[in-house]
Formats: sequence, C-alpha cells, structure tokens
Amino acid sequence: MGAMSTELMQMPAFAAALNTLGVATRALPLGDWPDAQMVLRRVPGLGRIGLISRSDAPPEALRNAARRAGQRMVLLNPTFPAPQACRDAGFFPLYTPARRAMLDLTGPAQDRLDALHQKWRNRLRHAQNAPLRVTRHPLPDTRAQWLFRADTAQARTRGYRPLPPQVIEAYALQSPGDVQLFLATQAHTTVAAMLFTLHGDGASYQTGHITAAGRAASAHNLILWQAAEWLSQNGVSTLDLGLIDTENTPGLARFKLGTGAKVASLGGSWVRAPGLSLIARNLPRSLLI
Repeated sequence: MGAMSTELMQMPAFAAALNTLGVATRALPLGDWPDAQMVLRRVPGLGRIGLISRSDAPPEALRNAARRAGQRMVLLNPTFPAPQACRDAGFFPLYTPARRAMLDLTGPAQDRLDALHQKWRNRLRHAQNAPLRVTRHPLPDTRAQWLFRADTAQARTRGYRPLPPQVIEAYALQSPGDVQLFLATQAHTTVAAMLFTLHGDGASYQTGHITAAGRAASAHNLILWQAAEWLSQNGVSTLDLGLIDTENTPGLARFKLGTGAKVASLGGSWVRAPGLSLIARNLPRSLLI
C-alpha cells in the first residue's frame, strides 16, 4: 500500500496500469505538489485532449504544467469545488459537480457502529445472525470473474459505466494488494460481492453484486462493515463509497449514507482550449459550477 493520500486516478500505479492497456499518460511535475497524472486521448475533430481527474493541485498549476508539456486542450475534473480558481486559470465549465459519499475510518469501530443509521444497523445485525461467511481475496483472483460478469450485465441494463474489469486487473498487477474482493457465501454458494481499490491512505468502492438470497440475508451490509474494518486496520483513513444520486438511485444512496458517510462535492468538469480562456475569465458568477 502507498503512504500518500491520493485519489485512485492520480496514483502513478494507475497510470502505469493504463499504459499496459495501450492508454497514453503523462506525469506533470508540479513542484510543491505531487506530480499530476494526465491521460491523453485523441478525439476526432478536436485532436489530443489531456484529462486530469481528481488532482488537489491548484488549477493554475495544472494549466501551467500541461502547457509546459505541450498540451493545449485540457479537461479538468477537480477533487473539490474551486470555480473561481478554475475560471481564473482559463477553464470553461462543462458539468456541475457530482456528489459522493465519504466514510471516515480513522476512529474506533464503536464510533462507526454508533454512526450507523438505525435501519442499516438492524440489517447488519440481521446479517450477522444469518448463515453467511465473508472472505477476502486480493486480486488477481479468478473468483472476481463472478462479480465482473454480473456487473457488466447489470451496467448494460441500468445504463451506467463502471471501471472496466481489465483496468482493475491491470491496477492489481501494478500495485499488489491494492485491489481487494470481499465475497459472502451461504451454503457454499456466492450470494454477494464487493470490490475495493486502495490508493495511498484512501480506498474506493468500485463495484458490487448481490443475489436475491444475498439481499434477503442483508449480505452487502455485512460485507461493507467487515471490509471497512479491514481497511481501517490496514491504514486506510477514508473510504469513497462512490457517487450519490438521490433522484435516479435513491435506494443505493440510502444504503451508502446509512453507513454514516458524509456527502462531499467534487469539482465539476472544466475545459481549457485555445479561444476559450478569455470567455472563461469573464463568465458571470451565476454560471460558475
């Protein structure tokens, strides 16, 4: 595991994983800040675009580093809202900030138990009394294929885009021990799974699946509780449970927030390209995201 607190997409090992899959990346030296990882893509009609996601560095520093690297068109997805700084650096707003659920793992287990919402706690107790067995498996592991197949089918049906399995597996090879699969079995049959990536002193929930039998036994509550405890004991301070969408997926939002996780806003999406800088600097505040 790494020692620094860094978002997954800013980990050098994640960039290395993308490189093994043929995706070009570039590390941008930032002086007092950790190097920023920029993904390079060619888009028909637009040319090469540099994507910088979840960097904590100031937008101006990122702009200057990209410019030194010869990258003129940059898509920026900051970790935190910083609309004025993005505008001052010549970025133009594309999308308003999404929100995610962040679970603090720094305190004792009793604090996390006390922070659970009552219904979540009741389901956890139900699962603890059910004939469930939770096991942990670092990737690469063939048992992950059950989850990957189920998630691919579910994503196709529900219209979302998870991190591709090949990227997850490539990251596992580049950073051994930093992709952990938790499985719940009942009568020797897998009924639920959740997958987490570790990055520095943070971790992220990536994907999960549950069967009807697992849902009846509240298996995901038990998996998440045990996974959070394992992560906490292994130096992880914060668990990113993913995006919150109370309108389209209210049940999933309730599940995540029922853990006691806090809602945090990301920084939206911004673009900097020739000809847009002057527009961005003169945007009215009412349009800032």
